[in-house]
Amino acid sequence: MKKKPEIVKKPWGQETIFASAPGLYLGKVLTINKGARLSLQYHTKKHETLYVLRGRCRMELNGKAAIYEPGEALPIPTKARHRFSAPYCKVTLLEVSTYHPDDTVRVKDDYGR
Repeated sequence: MKKKPEIVKKPWGQETIFASAPGLYLGKVLTINKGARLSLQYHTKKHETLYVLRGRCRMELNGKAAIYEPGEALPIPTKARHRFSAPYCKVTLLEVSTYHPDDTVRVKDDYGR
């Protein structure tokens, strides 16, 4: 049975939720607009892994930053402070995580959230 993904607009781009199994897992495609970045954040329960599909993504994890290219992945443990940005071009990431959709603690945010 076909299911249409849920698209959630964000100030930095959008999330496309393609898989959702409450209590188990969540799958998203994150599209980050060129020059935009997500908040510096952490999760109290959620564990996630990000995989770069397109673009060059600046990924910050616990104060250390690196550029990730298509085909590279970054696991993000619970409570690790992290931020993703698209300084060079539009970026597309695949995110898989435990099912904790409302578990985001923002430390710094460019959009006043």
